[in-house]
Amino acid sequence: MPQIAVIPGDGTGPEVISEAVKVLKAAADSFGFQVFLDYFDLGADRYLETGDLLPDSTLRELSDFDSILFGAIGDPRVRPGILESGILLKMRFDLDLYINLRPAKLYPGTPCPIVGKGHEHVDMVIVRENTEGLYVGRGSFENKGTRDEVAVQHSVNTYTGVERCVRYAFDYAVRNGRKRVTFCGKTNVLNYAHDLWQRVFESVAGNYPDIESGYAHVDALCMFLVKSPEIYDVVVTDNMFGDIVSDLAAIIQGGLGIAAGGNINPLGASMFEPVGGSAPEFSGHGTINPLAAIGAVRMLLEHLEYKDAADAVDRAIAKVIAQDIRGLGVNEMGRSTNEVGDLVAEEVTRQSI
Repeated sequence: MPQIAVIPGDGTGPEVISEAVKVLKAAADSFGFQVFLDYFDLGADRYLETGDLLPDSTLRELSDFDSILFGAIGDPRVRPGILESGILLKMRFDLDLYINLRPAKLYPGTPCPIVGKGHEHVDMVIVRENTEGLYVGRGSFENKGTRDEVAVQHSVNTYTGVERCVRYAFDYAVRNGRKRVTFCGKTNVLNYAHDLWQRVFESVAGNYPDIESGYAHVDALCMFLVKSPEIYDVVVTDNMFGDIVSDLAAIIQGGLGIAAGGNINPLGASMFEPVGGSAPEFSGHGTINPLAAIGAVRMLLEHLEYKDAADAVDRAIAKVIAQDIRGLGVNEMGRSTNEVGDLVAEEVTRQSI
């Protein structure tokens, strides 16, 4: 029985996670397996009451779970960066969640912001290195607070970290019938970090003769994501560029209301989440879109190798988008948050009959 930790989080996080859990339970009931859920109260309320962010004891508990379903953190009562670094980034680094996986798929019936592009043009996956690069927090100030100030931020890239990320991208392509892996970098400027990335990429690519491989400068890739998204299949890149490119891909797929992501350690507990943030201004209104959180459940099920159940959730999302809701944004669905969750759960159940 899979052991799943649930962290509803802040703002609208508990609302969308409630619907995601509803769909998860429907999938388990319909496809003949059980899940054990344990809830953790990490977030702004706990921090403001106790000063706790993510105690080491809680982190050890989380490491024993098969997967983590994470809502969102962020609250206007807490200075930006405190919750994010103390909870989310701490989990990424301490649980070694070294892959950030961001599918970008445009479901039929979802309008694409790119004129002339439809669902047949947008179906890619961004594989972002998640524990190195500029986000390790290494750097220094000189003459801080003066006109002579110098701020230095180090991008730390190791052979081991790059190699395991690139290899994951190629393995993902093989497992999922993908045809091409593109390394997104800036080798003409970042001639230390991305020299390493390029050499590792070419070395790993040589072990996968059936998968096409290629390179794109990050600026060119951003242009072509908007012009011709269909040319990308699997994209692998570093932490900073991945952070940017994956959000651009999310908009192309219809916005953050549908965008789900995974923070993955293939050998340990992995975390799945909607990526749109806590949106506290919409909390309690019942108008937030839960489909990104439900998409995170699809990824969680796929990761746990319940492929039939994951595929059923994917088809259910597609059907609800095409037939039952008007739009993906806040106040655009024509249905409440709860109603959308009910529709997806009912469709998952129907597919198993």
